[in-house]
Amino acid sequence: MTDHPPISPIATGLAGKCPRCGQGALFEGFLGLRKNCESCALDFSKADSGDGPAVFVIFIAGFLAVAVAFIARFSWHAPIWAAFLISSTFAIVIILALLRPLKATMIALQYANKAAEGRLEE
Repeated sequence: MTDHPPISPIATGLAGKCPRCGQGALFEGFLGLRKNCESCALDFSKADSGDGPAVFVIFIAGFLAVAVAFIARFSWHAPIWAAFLISSTFAIVIILALLRPLKATMIALQYANKAAEGRLEE
């Protein structure tokens, strides 16, 4: 294997590219990972972002959805059902927009920091 220069994990994560070479696609489908990179053959089988991206997305989308609901209700004087509809639609769009880039960024950060499972020292 050739030596790959360090690449920004944030840039590769937001682009959804391989964390080692920055060229190959990371995802197969919306959130499913490929088996390996088509450019550098990096194995993605050990990449696991866990629940981290989902938790960040829930906090971000929840905060923004509540803000939109308050704006719709008290600034635009929308009825409660309309404020709820606007807010929930906004939350769904934000969730779909953020989940994939945050998952890819988490995987890229794990690769950049050589994250591994915890081991007990003897």
